[in-house]
Amino acid sequence: MKAETRKILTETIERYPALKGNETEILSVYETLQQCFANGKRLYLCGNGGSSADCEHIAGELLKSFKKSRPLNEAFINGLKAQGERGQVLIESLESGLPAVSLCGHSAFSTAFQNDRDPMFVFAQQVNVWGQSGDVLLTISTSGNSKNCVYAATVAKAKNMKVAALLGGSGGALKEVADASVTVPEKETFKVQELHLPVYHCLCAMLEEEFY
Repeated sequence: MKAETRKILTETIERYPALKGNETEILSVYETLQQCFANGKRLYLCGNGGSSADCEHIAGELLKSFKKSRPLNEAFINGLKAQGERGQVLIESLESGLPAVSLCGHSAFSTAFQNDRDPMFVFAQQVNVWGQSGDVLLTISTSGNSKNCVYAATVAKAKNMKVAALLGGSGGALKEVADASVTVPEKETFKVQELHLPVYHCLCAMLEEEFY
């Protein structure tokens, strides 16, 4: 790990002293995500309510630049050059990113599935179809007991994926199934969410620093 990457974690703990006891957990989740991307794999995210919005937020930070410039790699640039004028426009407009997919959207699929099947399994179905060995599922649950997330994590484990989690309270069922998790020291939903934000911003910044 780069010194600058570790510095991001240290500074986050300094700004949010409530997370001091979570430093080792944050590092563990970071290492899980870093290995996933280093191996060319994908990150999938799921959660409910405000945690659903957090999933979209995290995906957005990873798919484009967060704090730093993310230049395209040379092979891709050469491929775009071969496409002529349109390729050149794209060279000037695109940037690199880390492959992250929120499972909380896809309204046509999710409404159809929920109409035809048990809505509890809407995340599990997507992990079933998309997930590959070596990918990571990041579940966000303020209680740690969101059943649809637990079922998604169960499918992920069956597909030889890693499971990471951002949790609150005691960590619940997801803490038991996750390979790496951060359980922030709050129980009320909004207070848990307030601490999840600096945690995932820290993770996104660390990943960007390491890869770019």
